[in-house]
Amino acid sequence: MPVEFLSDEQATAYSRLPESLSRAELERFFFLDDVDRGLVEAKRRDHNKLGFSLQLVTVRNAGAFLDDPLDVPVELVDYLAEQLGIDDAACVKSYGERAMTRLEHQWEIRRTERWREFSEVECELGEWIEARAWTTGDGPKALFDAAVGWLRERRVLLPGVTTLVRLVASRREAANQRLWETLHRLLDDEQRSTLDELLEVPDGQRSSQLDKLRRPPVRVSGPAMVDALQRAAEILGLGFAEVDTEVVPPRRLAELSRYGVQGKASLLRRHGDSRRAATLLATVTYLQTRAVDDALDLLDVLIASKLLARAERESAKEKLRTLPKLGKASAKLAAAFGVLLEVTGAHDDLADQSADDSAAVEPVSLAQVWAEIEAVVPRAELAEALVAVVELAGPPDSDADEAWRAVLVKRFATVRPFLPLLCEVIRFGAAPDGQRVLAALRNLPTLWGGGRNKVDRSEIDEQLLIGSWKRLVLNAPELEPGTVDWRAYTFCVLEQFHRCVRRRDIFAVNSSKWGDPRAKLLAGKAWTTAKPVVLSSLGLPPDPDDHLDERAELLDATFREVAARVPENTAVRFDDAGRLHLAAIPAEAEPPSLENLRVLTNRMLPRVDLPEVLLEVLSWTGAADAFTSITGGEARLADLHITIAALLVSESCNIGWTPVIKHAVPALTRDRLAHVDATYLRMDTLKAANAALIDEQARIGLAQIWGGGHVASVDGMRFVVPVQTINARHNPHYWGQKRGATWLNMVNDQAAGLAGKVVAGTPRDSLHVLDVLYDRDGGQKPQMIVTDTASYSDIVFGLLTLAGFSYAPQLADLPDQKLWRINTKADYGPFATAARGRIDLGKVRRNWEDILRVTASIHTGAVRAHDVIRMLSRDGHPTPLGEAIAHYGRIHKTLHVLRLVDDTGYRRDIKAQANLQEGRHALARRIFHGQRGELRQRYYEGMEDQLGALGLVLNAIVLFNTRYLDAAIKELRAGGYEVRDEDAVRLSPFVRHHINVLGRYSFLLPDLAGRLRPLRDSESLDEDEID
Repeated sequence: MPVEFLSDEQATAYSRLPESLSRAELERFFFLDDVDRGLVEAKRRDHNKLGFSLQLVTVRNAGAFLDDPLDVPVELVDYLAEQLGIDDAACVKSYGERAMTRLEHQWEIRRTERWREFSEVECELGEWIEARAWTTGDGPKALFDAAVGWLRERRVLLPGVTTLVRLVASRREAANQRLWETLHRLLDDEQRSTLDELLEVPDGQRSSQLDKLRRPPVRVSGPAMVDALQRAAEILGLGFAEVDTEVVPPRRLAELSRYGVQGKASLLRRHGDSRRAATLLATVTYLQTRAVDDALDLLDVLIASKLLARAERESAKEKLRTLPKLGKASAKLAAAFGVLLEVTGAHDDLADQSADDSAAVEPVSLAQVWAEIEAVVPRAELAEALVAVVELAGPPDSDADEAWRAVLVKRFATVRPFLPLLCEVIRFGAAPDGQRVLAALRNLPTLWGGGRNKVDRSEIDEQLLIGSWKRLVLNAPELEPGTVDWRAYTFCVLEQFHRCVRRRDIFAVNSSKWGDPRAKLLAGKAWTTAKPVVLSSLGLPPDPDDHLDERAELLDATFREVAARVPENTAVRFDDAGRLHLAAIPAEAEPPSLENLRVLTNRMLPRVDLPEVLLEVLSWTGAADAFTSITGGEARLADLHITIAALLVSESCNIGWTPVIKHAVPALTRDRLAHVDATYLRMDTLKAANAALIDEQARIGLAQIWGGGHVASVDGMRFVVPVQTINARHNPHYWGQKRGATWLNMVNDQAAGLAGKVVAGTPRDSLHVLDVLYDRDGGQKPQMIVTDTASYSDIVFGLLTLAGFSYAPQLADLPDQKLWRINTKADYGPFATAARGRIDLGKVRRNWEDILRVTASIHTGAVRAHDVIRMLSRDGHPTPLGEAIAHYGRIHKTLHVLRLVDDTGYRRDIKAQANLQEGRHALARRIFHGQRGELRQRYYEGMEDQLGALGLVLNAIVLFNTRYLDAAIKELRAGGYEVRDEDAVRLSPFVRHHINVLGRYSFLLPDLAGRLRPLRDSESLDEDEID
């Protein structure tokens, strides 16, 4: 049987040791302990001792005995000889002269180490593989690797590679058949027929019904909202909401639905009955939720940008237009009032003087006042000015929102078509704070349905009339007594509905994105089971008393220690208001040794095209193996890695397919690119490939000098999105009149990008930081997290600290930051005014159980941190639980600020990590150069995939640079040039002068035979140096 899912290199490496071993690997995995030495010393001759020890460590690390026990790295032989005190390691060549000695040693090792034959566990392993495949949906390569690990853990000798491949393939197929049959049996004949009809293409049309239902909305308008709700209604109306698909693992259902959403209808039709029905059922189940999410996404954009924001802009423009008229009218009124004050004031002075002289003064008549006023402003003009001011400035009791709300009411025609459908199609629920608003929303269609044009005051909920809405609804012009302006009331309800939906006081029952986060929090048995495990992993106590006491003591001691050192700290000053100011960190001077090292290493880097970088990095890491088919089948394409590299170049450079298409190269034809793009390139395969690059980066010596992977930063990169989409927002500061999206990405101190997330517009990063941290592609969990000020809030400080992270945001507005204390009577010297906030530990104690439950729910992935943070705050005001988490966060925020004040090294570390992130973004801009650097994807998945490809290419460039810089340093040192680690640590992994990304896209990789390219001469000048 051919080894279909293993490459030739993987099949060859099976049950063998690597070709070379580092000293660290030898010491870690091939050390002989006392028991081992006892077995070895029982052998009589040195070559037998060395041969026996070779077989002993080989079977432990390779899982099998080699046909030739001496077919191992020479450094392993030398290391074992060194341990055994054998001077001549070459004596081992005599070990193979007597075959029975080798076999006897194998039998002895099997007996003493208790190694078993594969036949003894084959059935058990098969069941384990099938169970794993049923639960996880892992591909054959992942299952094969897991099976090898399973056998090694149980000390079972590995079988032949073909035997294990057959077992994995057959058991995985059995798991797939079980999945398809299980879902197929959930359906009756009518439901199966309904699903098959989705694949049919009606006469005169080019797409199937499934194609139409899979297509999310992109335009933002009232009619588009109607279409989105009708799409959701059509999907929900298929009748599959009651089918209980929870009988299969969620990951398998998600895998099937992903294939059904992305696969072509013609391909789905070719599958057998059970697989086709199972795939379509999973797809419809997913679309039921996704259609609701899409409709509410569109509603959010429509209300926020097309209604509220536009009304505010129009009212602001109108205000600017009328400002000159208001100014002139106000000036006339001011002049008249000035005359009035002058006349009456003069009369009052005379009256006071005459009272002292006992003389009478005639009162000023109204006619005299008017005469004085009209001498300055004619009465007619004064009347016109009064009318203008009342009209333009509004009544005295109006609020700042009345003007734009009045403009908003004029856009009723936009919302009237879809409001009746909204509650009819989407099943909403509400927390106590949202129930009144939801009831009013459901009642809206009855107020103006059926051609009604009058609504009695008794028919509305007046408690919802907040601020200027009360005047607009109850006191609008031309209202009959006892009636209300029902258009204004509609928008009053819709505005509050929008606010409640955003903070999840109102939620959609059948939605993943807009659902109720409270329902997803761990509770009952799930919380009882998870609690001890989560608390142990995060180091949190079930009882807060001792923990909070320790925090209080630490905060008090830190205040006192830092305050005592303030007089010696020239970077710190307090202004007259007691506000804290911290001088900028002076730039570190670059020693000549660093400048020289930078020049030399930059000269030595080989000049390459971007496709060559990708192909070489893929060959080092095996990351191309991560790109598996969405169908679950095996890849049957030659040179798949070349097609993958071409697509990565196309996506990351934003240039489309045309520049990379080569009609004479089978791997680079348009049809091949289209097939691989649809079948192999998606977010989960990009993440898996990225994980391989992250791991490889961490193994390089230079990267280890840069950092240990313990520090990471999260920041956003902004992209203009010039196409119609619901996944972009306005922000004039970044995009002017255009719209855009933000790519939040995380990079660690080894320059490896660990994760990324696409968010519409420019929301506060603080809402998404935790989600990015918990969705890492790979690498170790960072301990310290650096962000900018936009990512900071007291609640985020609390949640990050509870989750086990040390949060270190840059605080650009430090003088405005309030420091917090627990001991209100303590004297903290110069911090007395700055530390004016009081931390209430009582609130933290009273809410500790819920704090732990929220933290555990985020930590286990039961709920998104983004949803929790919105739930914990309402219009900028935290809930009681949010306030308790914020108080906990203020302890660590204050400790962070005090450390900024006291520890210059800490500030430099934060700044260095922020600079690293900026360097990555600068490289990303250089790579993402096509189409003016604009992101032209209409759908969220397209944005996610393209920016995921950009992140992978960035990591590939960083890995390429790091490995060659590391090689350059080694070559310089080998030549006698002194390279100091303190200089090497400041080399940039984002250098790009040697990589061509423009115009030339060749996908031919020279035969490097597993080695690096030759480095260039460090004495040769680059072209830019010559110029």
